[in-house]
Amino acid sequence: MLAAWLVYLILRPALTWVFTQAEWQVIVTNFRLFMRGQYPDEAVWRLWVGIYFLALVMGMSWGVWGQAARTFAALFGAAALLFVLLPFSLNARLNWVGVLITLVAAMLLARNRAALKPWVILGWVILLPLTIVLTAGAAWLPFLSPVAPRLWGGLLLTLMLTIIGNTLALPLGILLALGRRSSLPAIKSFCIGYIELWRGVPLVTVLFMAQIMLPLFLPAEIRVDPVVRVIIGLTLFEAAYQAENVRGGLQAMPRGQFEAAYALGLNGVLTMLFIILPQALRLVIPALLNSFISLFKDTTLVAIVGLFDLLLIGKTTLAQPDFLGKYREVYAFLFVVYWAFSMMFSYASQRLEKTLGVGTR
Repeated sequence: MLAAWLVYLILRPALTWVFTQAEWQVIVTNFRLFMRGQYPDEAVWRLWVGIYFLALVMGMSWGVWGQAARTFAALFGAAALLFVLLPFSLNARLNWVGVLITLVAAMLLARNRAALKPWVILGWVILLPLTIVLTAGAAWLPFLSPVAPRLWGGLLLTLMLTIIGNTLALPLGILLALGRRSSLPAIKSFCIGYIELWRGVPLVTVLFMAQIMLPLFLPAEIRVDPVVRVIIGLTLFEAAYQAENVRGGLQAMPRGQFEAAYALGLNGVLTMLFIILPQALRLVIPALLNSFISLFKDTTLVAIVGLFDLLLIGKTTLAQPDFLGKYREVYAFLFVVYWAFSMMFSYASQRLEKTLGVGTR
């Protein structure tokens, strides 16, 4: 009780400001900018398709795996319900109602149906590629005209940079970790040099290099979008850290695992691919997810090179004549968004560790 009373005394001024003094109209008016930046209105339906597909896969995961996926589905549903209740456009509210219905319907459809598990896994595998194609468009599809990545912004850009950067960095980091342990001097030296070079420079330097120097190494007729340049820089930078995480897992594997695999007739490649690497990756899940969360927060640095991520969108709203001086409201909103996503990623890491038995067996 004493601790609760002390917490209340500390938080009472902040809570009083949040519920009685803060003017949240700056967030409501600019919510579209915070969520997707300058993404064209006529292409927003693509983002909704991605959200509906996420609700479908998450609901089916809830039905197939039960408790393991229930919390994530419940949090997703709670967020959708919150957006329904907030004062947004009627079209947005109706879409979020549709997302809730899709989530519940998918759960009921897949409930206790283990035969659907391969389809659910396939859904998670194609979720990211499908989302990227829907968001960016494709010239070979007449109903998906390309949308330049430079028009992405806000939370959309932040999540895209985080997810794509980490997805591309992990396999590259695995290859670098394996190369660093190689018995071939040329490969080992190259991997050590790469890892130490990229870990020895700050991320902001990498971003400036990606934006300014990368075009100088390409032919004059090739123009790379600024967002693509940043993704390349983030991938190369993050891969060095992921490589060290994976190397730690590889070094933790006992020699007996290798000897047992060789005794069964497996060669070095099969031993690493099917025996050693799966166990090593399971051991370093906390470190891998920690790097994921770090990159999510580090994406705020892309504002320095002119990309309108969530932070830079917040700064631009403060220049609007109607909302001059609303620093506390804007930065409080950004704090809640970054904190909520970081907590969600952290909880996902803990659930994954518990499911795979990290530290217990």
